[in-house]
Amino acid sequence: MDMIRNKPFNDIQIGDSASLTRTLSRKDIQLFAIMSGDVNPAHVDEEYANSSQFHHIIAHGMWGGALISTVLGTQLPGPGTIYLKQDFTFLKPVSLGDNLTVTVTVTEKQAHHRVLLDCICVNQLNETVISGQALVKAPAEAIARPRASLPALELKEESSARYQQFMTMAKGMRPLKTCVVHPVDVNSLTGALEAASDSLIEPILVGPKARIEQVAIDNQLDISGIRLVDTPHSHAAAETAVKMVSSGEAEALMKGHLHTDELMHEVLNKDYGLRTGRVMSHIFALDAPSYHKSLFLTDAAINIRPNLAAKKDIIQNAIDLVSALTNTTPKVAILSAVETVEEKIPSTLDATALCKMAERGQITGGLLDGPLAMDNAISSEAAKSKGILSQVAGDADILVAPDLESGNMLFKQMRYLSGIEGAGIVLGARAPIILTSRAGGPATRKASCAMALVFQRKREGQTR
Repeated sequence: MDMIRNKPFNDIQIGDSASLTRTLSRKDIQLFAIMSGDVNPAHVDEEYANSSQFHHIIAHGMWGGALISTVLGTQLPGPGTIYLKQDFTFLKPVSLGDNLTVTVTVTEKQAHHRVLLDCICVNQLNETVISGQALVKAPAEAIARPRASLPALELKEESSARYQQFMTMAKGMRPLKTCVVHPVDVNSLTGALEAASDSLIEPILVGPKARIEQVAIDNQLDISGIRLVDTPHSHAAAETAVKMVSSGEAEALMKGHLHTDELMHEVLNKDYGLRTGRVMSHIFALDAPSYHKSLFLTDAAINIRPNLAAKKDIIQNAIDLVSALTNTTPKVAILSAVETVEEKIPSTLDATALCKMAERGQITGGLLDGPLAMDNAISSEAAKSKGILSQVAGDADILVAPDLESGNMLFKQMRYLSGIEGAGIVLGARAPIILTSRAGGPATRKASCAMALVFQRKREGQTR
């Protein structure tokens, strides 16, 4: 059992010291803001802080001071210590990712068990960011107590910081002229209108005019000034929208309130569809707060039982998207039930072949590994326990499902049991197709539009 012990007043000597090192994370700042109510943009808005003189100045008082208090309360003097007074000077700003070390040193023992300590906090460059003194009342007797086990806390944001990164990248780009197909429910219509208000898309509403207008009236949505192409039903809306994109009248499709296969049937039409030489596939951008970075899942919506050639294209589509969104070389985890090659599990054989194809340049721009079980793909601890040595295991950017059934079940499990949202688009066509779950809200649809816009403009070579 992990114990914490103190140093009673009579055992304390001048010059005694103790230290603690921690790294400042976004979660630390968010937790402080939640507990204190301090939402000063210099503290919680990274874009504002980085463009101002403050640069996350919250870390001075909140984090550095908290670490000093932690050392005093758990190490020197330790349990039973009463904090009486502090006098700190904050010398330098602290940023996300900074590694802070605090050290307290006893300089004076006073009457009534009072102890004066010098306190200093330095960053990873050994620059002093906090200095000062703390006065405490040290305990009179030795104490040893089990270290309290604190609950794990998860923060769920209304608008994911990762999705916000996509929105930030899209700022200033020319909006994507987009056919919104059959937007006859409040989610799809609101999502399109909010994406338009953020200059992500220039919407063309394609579907039954009377039904679209009624949804707008019922939900007090303003669609005046937006082009509306009247069609009798969802099938006609899909056909019309695909033809408009195929002819160059629009640049992208956005799925409204209709089945995916109904829309994709028209996309795949041999006469006017949007086929290319590559298999089309769907990519979810997962809003997974417990994961340490953006995470993508493919294919959970289009390809039912993809063969090896289809999986090659599915992976390449995902790599192309994630590269555009993150400006990195994506790490691709090819999922199966196990992390070893098993003849009786075909997906493990496919994973092995796909990794070899990447080595031979048939898949480019990403770092592949597989087969990997789900836990090995996203948990470095799980990978370590299995003895897996891999640059991908525990740090995947892209999860590749063996087939649509497993991918779809995986996403819906995340969505309904863990509350993880999924912005999504289809790539491999001549134009991006913005395709989210019908249960997805306007924020998810906006994030999907931002992904499509960034991808399309980067493909065209236009960054702004």
